[in-house]
Amino acid sequence: MSKILNSLSKPKHREVVMSVRDIGKTFIEGGQPLQILRGGGFDLHRGEIVAMVGPSGCGKSTLLQCVGLLERPTSGHIAISGQPVHKMNDDERTRIRRDKLGFVYQRHNLLEDFSAVENVALPIMAAGADGEVAHVRAKKLLKMVNVLHRAEHRPTQMSGGEQQRTAVARALANNPDIILADEPTGSLDPKHAGAVFDLLLATVRENGLAMMFVTHDMRLADRADRVITIENGIVAPLKKSDKIC
Repeated sequence: MSKILNSLSKPKHREVVMSVRDIGKTFIEGGQPLQILRGGGFDLHRGEIVAMVGPSGCGKSTLLQCVGLLERPTSGHIAISGQPVHKMNDDERTRIRRDKLGFVYQRHNLLEDFSAVENVALPIMAAGADGEVAHVRAKKLLKMVNVLHRAEHRPTQMSGGEQQRTAVARALANNPDIILADEPTGSLDPKHAGAVFDLLLATVRENGLAMMFVTHDMRLADRADRVITIENGIVAPLKKSDKIC
């Protein structure tokens, strides 16, 4: 019995789904180098929610674009599910981005000429599924985020909250391991923002995903398991004594 109790009391090892080390990113502006990221890093574990905070211009979106394989870091190492993505070619990076990552942006970024169900089905078809299979899964996802009744509506026919819920469904289209969200409720009024964020957290928790989200709202950051920030270009955990504007 004591062995059982001891095993239950030990923290379970959680898989590292993303590892970032010594991350650096430099842009060239006006012929001069502009160094945004200067080092540091973090691990993101399966089932974990991490908030990224910091003042405007500190490099939060740049970091998210690097770990989301939308930008290549100038230096450092990024691994997703144990795979060193910083060494991959463009086709390999596209595959990892499609299969392992889901994105939610401040603006929904839905295609306005397509219905909600088509917006969610498109990335499923891009991964190789036929149209019928993709539409069946898309409708299941829309039902999960409570907008199935808007399946045939275009984004302009939907409220801001419904658009963002559809964007959450699209992020889940290909069963990603990681959700990356950049100010996911920043364009919504407080009522809809709270509802969408509650949905996002619940969806991530229930499906055992990992999530990293950028926010300026410390009330949202307080709901994460951990908080990281970028100070003088260095990515590091936020200390309790730190204050973020």
